[in-house]
Amino acid sequence: MYVELSDEARQYIGRFDELTGVTPTDCLVEGDRLVFVVPAGEMASAIGQGGETVAEAERRLDKSIELVEDADTAEAFVASALAPAAVNAVTISEQNDRVAYVEVDEADRGVAIGAEGANIETARQLAERHYDIDDVQLT
Repeated sequence: MYVELSDEARQYIGRFDELTGVTPTDCLVEGDRLVFVVPAGEMASAIGQGGETVAEAERRLDKSIELVEDADTAEAFVASALAPAAVNAVTISEQNDRVAYVEVDEADRGVAIGAEGANIETARQLAERHYDIDDVQLT
């Protein structure tokens, strides 16, 4: 799927690549928060030992950074977008629209939703951009 990036998002992707050596495939710019989608298998490089690499990128960019690992399937991608919440299952329903129903452990429900709904909203935006999913619902 083709993702259209703003000039600002492209600039942040370039800076993140320079700082970490990992080239994200997408970037959401949300105020003082950046969400990068990193290629599958490159999460460890983006984070760095003890989180040093991503911490340095946060300092240099003066933004909070969250990372989502890309995946080959919509189900795996939605689960990745909701990490670190423990996702038990993701089911994509294609009735009138495409909805991802996500089963999470009750103890991780708050983590999946995030402060003021930020985590679930990020998952919704990324799922729509990458897999044409209209909504993400927790079950």
